[in-house]
Amino acid sequence: MKKITVLALAVLMAVPVMADTTSENVGENKENTQDNSEFMSDERTEEGFITHYLNNAIASGMQQADQQAEKEYGRKVTSFVSAPKFGGYFIGKYATTSQDKKHSGDGFTQRLIRLYVDGTILGDFAYRIQLQTNNASFHMKDFFVEWKKYPEFKVKIGQYKRAFGLENPMNPWDVGVGDYSQLTKKLTGHSDFIGAENTSNGGRDQGIQFQGDLFPAEDGHRFVHYQLMVSNGQGINTADANSQKDITGTIQIQPIKGLFVGAYGWTGNFTASNGVTVDRNRYLIFGKYDVNDWSFRAEYAHSTGHKVSDYKVDEYTGETSWAGTGRADAWYATVGIPCTPWLKTWLKYDAYRDNGQWGTAKSIYSICPVINLHKNLMFQPQFNYVHDRNSVSDPNYTEFWLETYVRF
Repeated sequence: MKKITVLALAVLMAVPVMADTTSENVGENKENTQDNSEFMSDERTEEGFITHYLNNAIASGMQQADQQAEKEYGRKVTSFVSAPKFGGYFIGKYATTSQDKKHSGDGFTQRLIRLYVDGTILGDFAYRIQLQTNNASFHMKDFFVEWKKYPEFKVKIGQYKRAFGLENPMNPWDVGVGDYSQLTKKLTGHSDFIGAENTSNGGRDQGIQFQGDLFPAEDGHRFVHYQLMVSNGQGINTADANSQKDITGTIQIQPIKGLFVGAYGWTGNFTASNGVTVDRNRYLIFGKYDVNDWSFRAEYAHSTGHKVSDYKVDEYTGETSWAGTGRADAWYATVGIPCTPWLKTWLKYDAYRDNGQWGTAKSIYSICPVINLHKNLMFQPQFNYVHDRNSVSDPNYTEFWLETYVRF
């Protein structure tokens, strides 16, 4: 076993060292790390109470390997690779509603369980893998590598969050209320309103992205953030279905630290299994401000492009046509109010119009106390008042949720 270990280290030491990739240099250049990006383009990951010990054991083992490698070969293992960081969490949910004939959805459910690992290679390349299970559905969420040597220009390739939507890339721990807004779920690709298969993919796609933060201010924040992503348009864990690619992007201005305003754009299409292709042309504007643990966030998004079900074929003539308006829009505003060190209360107004008209509007008014008893333990009781104009028999009803978050 010792011979195998020494041989593996010898192979690793044979890899040429790139400029400024030693662990010391990487540690000094804090601005190049993912955690210090002006805009977190992927969900924040942390270790839990179990993975903390696993990560410490791996880091300790690599330090011991460093001592042996430096003694025998004059180079450290950590000059090439960082200790991988593992993490995981689960979210459980209890829900009940006063809506007529909807009580079959009451009760306890598993919202999700996630496992992830992050790390760096040669100092400038960050990688990430994230898996998720929802009851019996086990699937890949993220896999990517990102060259991040310069904060002004980074390149990412793989499967990850689309460059569309301010709330979209947020971790469920950080959204505030117990679920994403209708805007995020319907118009960023979480469970897209076009209604085709493989559109419930958490706002992710496969492609390549360029992003960066420009013009540093005296207090350390940067005035401009940009992203440009070219992707398949078909969602996660599937190949492209046509020769066209989706383009998403954003420009964001941060005039003072913590205040962001900006816009997103998305142009592309989706091809369903029945061969129907629908366009997705969308824009989004937003504002966000965080100061002294107070939080404010608002977004508005508009979409043109039909649902897959809007495509009609006349059974007698064979003529094709599109039903519906081919439009949809949504908006929300939320505020987080710090109450105590362990309690923050969120208020949210959330609206979505399925065809861009008030007759299909669904509005949700929410209050959600977020109880952080520990960084690895959180509870979210939530009360929703819903006004849904799509429901003729019972348009006004209430919901109560209780979600439990445990990071392990």
